[in-house]
Amino acid sequence: MKSLLRHFRFLGAAIAVVVAVLLAPLAWTTNAWAADDDQVGTFLTPFPDNDVYQVSVFGDDFAPGLLSGLQVAFNSDVRLNIQKQVTPLAAIASRNFDAKVAALEKAVAGQPFNIAIVMTGQDDRISIRPDDGKRLPIGSEAWLIEYTRRIDRLMRVFKTRSAAVYWVGLPNFARSDANDLAQRINDVIRERAYLNGFKYIDAYQGFTDDNGGYSAYGPDLEGAIRLLRLRDGVNFTVAGNRKLAHFVEKELRPDLIQAKQNRNIPLLGSDAEQAKINPGNAVKTPAPSSPVAANNDASAKTPIVRAHGVTGTPASATADASGDQKEDDGKIILKIVSGNGRAETQTIPIVRPAIPASVVALMARREASGQRGDLLVDQIAGGLTLMSSISPSGNRDRGRLSPTQAPYFRLLVKGERLQPKPGRADDLTWPPKPDTTSEAKPAMQQPRG
Repeated sequence: MKSLLRHFRFLGAAIAVVVAVLLAPLAWTTNAWAADDDQVGTFLTPFPDNDVYQVSVFGDDFAPGLLSGLQVAFNSDVRLNIQKQVTPLAAIASRNFDAKVAALEKAVAGQPFNIAIVMTGQDDRISIRPDDGKRLPIGSEAWLIEYTRRIDRLMRVFKTRSAAVYWVGLPNFARSDANDLAQRINDVIRERAYLNGFKYIDAYQGFTDDNGGYSAYGPDLEGAIRLLRLRDGVNFTVAGNRKLAHFVEKELRPDLIQAKQNRNIPLLGSDAEQAKINPGNAVKTPAPSSPVAANNDASAKTPIVRAHGVTGTPASATADASGDQKEDDGKIILKIVSGNGRAETQTIPIVRPAIPASVVALMARREASGQRGDLLVDQIAGGLTLMSSISPSGNRDRGRLSPTQAPYFRLLVKGERLQPKPGRADDLTWPPKPDTTSEAKPAMQQPRG
């Protein structure tokens, strides 16, 4: 009986190992997808009201100095409107925590902001007394559990606004015992910020000396040694507050750039909305004489005109009223000679899937973003198409063309056949024609004998 039990135990362990091995690639793939989603998204909303981000600062005695440093850092940045007053958020470890949460909920609901910068914890180096009245010693496991619960509750208040939150950790202090507690508090804030989708700003390492200890002096943003901390060993000087704001600035500026880049996306709005949101890449309305603008009704969608496909299908049959391009498969028939000398034909399918109208519109908006110069196309023997791109050096006017006049738009959307210039290497006419353009080099004169 014992041997039978050992046999089943061994079999169960083997099955568990096999299941773990089979599920490992799935877990890795899930993590990879999550990483890709993080890279695609943006921390800040790309479209704030009136294209201006409203910034609010929350915190305790550290917050006013941080606010002054942020105002200096973003003084000339018109994208940010930083509120001049700090919303109080202090003494999280005090007994009236529920009242502080209620006040924070009212403050968060009463002011519009896209970005919240929070720094608190200076007054939290005290023991906690929960509702049951039992005192929790500073830094004990029970103290950390209760403090984590309170931090998490405050963060959930900010999540109700769907704003970008930058939570600044505690700096180092002159007292070594205070530094131990500060690092534990920072660990709590870092963990809860990650789980709630916020960004944690590390201010502790930025004010340590070469040995990792406390120093009232340190380099400012220009590298000069300045007095950064006050005599109390806690608060900052003017130079220290500017350096403290610099750590927030290092995280905020790249997010602003990423949010601006995410504005360059195809929208489903009208031409007026496109021009307002992204004026550089707005679709320009073709002239009435253009085949693209066959319908002069401004409210109607512009039809897409394409060239005949490989199979000879008319372009009008491949586009519906919504502008979506239907699938248009073709084929190429090649005649070959087999090893036994017999002539055979081989068919190569050409797959062209359906193209949404948004993709076609995006191609028309990409003015001077990819293809430059002339895109030349010609048919060669066997039903194949020869395409080449010529980009003359020094021609600065190429990128200033209207999107509807760009070579790729004329070829791929309007279906025009671009002719090569005579005398160039891509001119396949025979006999070759002389190059009569002004760019042609004069013939070398033969030296006199």
